[in-house]
Amino acid sequence: MAMDLFGEAIDAHPPWLNPPTFLSNSFDPQHYISDLRSFVPLESLRWELKSHLSSLKVELIDLINRDYSDFVSLSTKLVDVEGSVVRMRAPLLEIKEMILGFREALQDSLLSLENRLDQRTQANRAREVLEILLDTFHVVSKVEKLIKELPSVPVDWSNGHMSIKKDSQLSNGINFQHGENGTNLRETQSMLLERIASEMNRLKFYITLAKDMPFIENMERRIQSASLLLDTSLGHCLGDALDHRDESAIYNCLRAYAAIDNTKSAEEIFRSTVVRPLIQKVIPSSSSGGMNEASEDELELDYKVIKRYIEDDCKFLLEISSKENSGLHVFSFLANSILKEVLFAIQKRKPGAFSSGRPTKFLKNYKSSLEFLTHLEGYCTSRSAVARFRAEDVYIEFMRQWNVGVYFKLRFQEIAGALDSALVVATLEPILNTPSDNTQGLILQQSLSLMQCLRSCWKDDILVVSCSDKFLRLTLQLLARYSNWLSTGLAARKTGDSGVSQGCEWAISASPDDLIYIVHDLNSLVIEVTGTYLGDVIELLKSCPKEVIDLVKASILEGGNSLKDALPPVINSIVDTLVVKSVEDLKHMKGITATYRMTNKPLPVRHSPYVTGVLRPLKVFVEGDRATNYLPSDTRDQLVHRAATEITDRYHELAADLVSVARRTESSLLKIRKGAQRRTGTSTDVSDNNVSDTDKICMQLFLDIQEYARNLSLLGVEAADIPAYRSLWQCVAPPDRQSKISY
Repeated sequence: MAMDLFGEAIDAHPPWLNPPTFLSNSFDPQHYISDLRSFVPLESLRWELKSHLSSLKVELIDLINRDYSDFVSLSTKLVDVEGSVVRMRAPLLEIKEMILGFREALQDSLLSLENRLDQRTQANRAREVLEILLDTFHVVSKVEKLIKELPSVPVDWSNGHMSIKKDSQLSNGINFQHGENGTNLRETQSMLLERIASEMNRLKFYITLAKDMPFIENMERRIQSASLLLDTSLGHCLGDALDHRDESAIYNCLRAYAAIDNTKSAEEIFRSTVVRPLIQKVIPSSSSGGMNEASEDELELDYKVIKRYIEDDCKFLLEISSKENSGLHVFSFLANSILKEVLFAIQKRKPGAFSSGRPTKFLKNYKSSLEFLTHLEGYCTSRSAVARFRAEDVYIEFMRQWNVGVYFKLRFQEIAGALDSALVVATLEPILNTPSDNTQGLILQQSLSLMQCLRSCWKDDILVVSCSDKFLRLTLQLLARYSNWLSTGLAARKTGDSGVSQGCEWAISASPDDLIYIVHDLNSLVIEVTGTYLGDVIELLKSCPKEVIDLVKASILEGGNSLKDALPPVINSIVDTLVVKSVEDLKHMKGITATYRMTNKPLPVRHSPYVTGVLRPLKVFVEGDRATNYLPSDTRDQLVHRAATEITDRYHELAADLVSVARRTESSLLKIRKGAQRRTGTSTDVSDNNVSDTDKICMQLFLDIQEYARNLSLLGVEAADIPAYRSLWQCVAPPDRQSKISY
């Protein structure tokens, strides 16, 4: 190979082409090319690869030429290949036949084994069924035998003890040699029944496993007979134990009922044996003649007596059934015995107690019933027991009897109707004799009716806590109704149309002094609703979550703000009325023009008579007894400033218009006179001492606004602070008085 000056091969590959990497197992052509193409042109790469391929072919030929003799001799050594294949085929076929034969034998053995396993499984199943049937037969026989023992026990139910011979023993193994120790016969009877019940429970399990089998169907009559006898015996035993309050016997009987999953029967026996006679004493079938119909439907006294009976005659059983780890928690004597009987008695003998047509009586009975349920829940030993009690069908049915929705509708009509009746009157009605419940000092009957209705929503003898959301909505509706009454009336007053809506007549006929009552009542209502009233409502709902309390508080505060928002329109209405009355006297200003136009009167030296009457309506209003006693000082000052500003605005408009007309008229007359002078060739003064009629008019107006400013100062208003007065001063004041306002 040719070498260069430095001893390297001339045809050596460039540094970026590394042929050994092609032999790596992880070599990726795509990745290799993508890496090289960033700095090597594709043409150069292709040329180098072709060059490398050529060198590989040359190297391969060199290798073949070097070992050519071995390569040629390779084919000459392959002699008689087909014969070798034939010799190898015979033993391979023999092995194949042996394997097929072994496979068939193995499959036959496997099939035989599977058949035998199936037979064995069927035999095991048959044996299990047979064992179940035998066990069922033995249990049925045992139950029948034990039941037959029950009548053989000598019973003396008069004293609840047995009297038998010494060392006597039943065939079931229970020994009766306890007679001399005073063993209670009911306890022994209950123990035997409990054992029978456990066997019956076992029997039910076997029947479930072997159902629909002819053997079981043939024994069905015996099983039913045994079950009936057990139920009857258990009923008698439990009833007698309840009569004698035999706790041991009761406990055993209840365990027996729990074992056969027949809790309803035990609950019904307790209901009929103990609860029903007690309830019949409290709520008899026929009412006594001395009681009226209203008192007959009252439940409060009945509940008190029933609670005392429960404590004296039912508590012992409730304690037995609630013992820890007794397994008797499946019974619900509170619901299915006590509450069920109470509900039945009320429905049959006092159906009027559930009637919401008499709201007061209904609410009293409803609250008494809730308190009674709370008393019953006190016998529950845990929260889970309370939850189970409330989930009982009887409890749900009892609560369903109280139609609080209808009750709320009646209360809604009663409360909302009272406010509507007060708001539809044609005039505002001041309260002559202050009611005892008018703690807010309200003046109008309409406002007092609103406060009374608001209070009624949360009275103890009206409110139903479960309907608090509805009563809150009614509260907000009452506030909105009162605000709407005000806004609608003031709108009708502004337009002068009393036919806009019924109940707006009061606003048309109301004087500014009457509206003072509204301002006073609105201030009082806002203070009361957002203060004491809100606090009372929050106190009633203190048991609710904080989120609910916050929503209630925000809602009532918003209702109070709606009353506060009604204040500005009322004040505006007062101001508008006073301004209208004051502007009537300003109409006399037009007489100034007639007084000084085309006359020889001298300059005026005193104000016009009409000025004293301009602010008279405002002064009479402010100094009146109602404004003094019922308007807050800040509201009174605000009202005076607003009225003074608007009256001054009208004053400026009329005066500016009067001066403008006078000047235009004087300018026209001056032109006419000058034309006449040119025609006649004479010259005369426009007026005496060069004082024009317009100057006299402006001087009169100037004297008038000075007196007007003095009258404003008597009301506590600085005329110079009113922009319209400053403009008026600039309009009528002499040139030498323009810079400073003084009066």
